[in-house]
Amino acid sequence: MTRLMVFLTLFMSGFVVAQDEIYTGYFSNKALDGYDTVAYFTDNKPVEGKPDFVTTYKGADWYFVSQQHLDMFVAEPEKYAPQYGGYCAWAISAKNDFASADPKDWAVVDGKLYLNYNDDIKRKWDQNRALHIKQADENWPALIRP
Repeated sequence: MTRLMVFLTLFMSGFVVAQDEIYTGYFSNKALDGYDTVAYFTDNKPVEGKPDFVTTYKGADWYFVSQQHLDMFVAEPEKYAPQYGGYCAWAISAKNDFASADPKDWAVVDGKLYLNYNDDIKRKWDQNRALHIKQADENWPALIRP
């Protein structure tokens, strides 16, 4: 069996070797689909960033609406970056697995940003945020190990 066949067999079976620490999707390098992570804290809503204000952090491109937001992020990226690399907080908690997240399904809890897959999943996560955060905090370190 050729290497390509082995790779395709493993890929098609759902076997995943590793996930990036920051969720960017398959065809992009944009963290949060290009939404400004600082805006969740300053504007209390998701706001799309602009290509004029971009930085790279943990291998992903982060977009911002202004130089001020970019500077705030660069000064304290851990303060503004979403928990669990921007993957779905409920999936990390309940499934101990990765799932994409929608930047429009979000919450800031105790000064930390959490994203979820969609409205329905966010409602499940909202039913017991504290438990889901505790479980995800326990699951996350093992998920991102190479």
